[in-house]
Amino acid sequence: MILFYLLLIAAIVLVIVGATTEGMLYLLSAGVLLLVADVLYLAVRSVLHLWRPAH
Repeated sequence: MILFYLLLIAAIVLVIVGATTEGMLYLLSAGVLLLVADVLYLAVRSVLHLWRPAH
């Protein structure tokens, strides 16, 4: 779960820096892509958690 939080913080920082700094739109797009990857990671983790049998 720590990986999720690290990716989320990195995505937010990249989006903020990319949106506020002129000429750095590539940081904004990299932040959005990282945010999408973070949401996909959380979705895959949730699905895998559902497939595990209960003890």
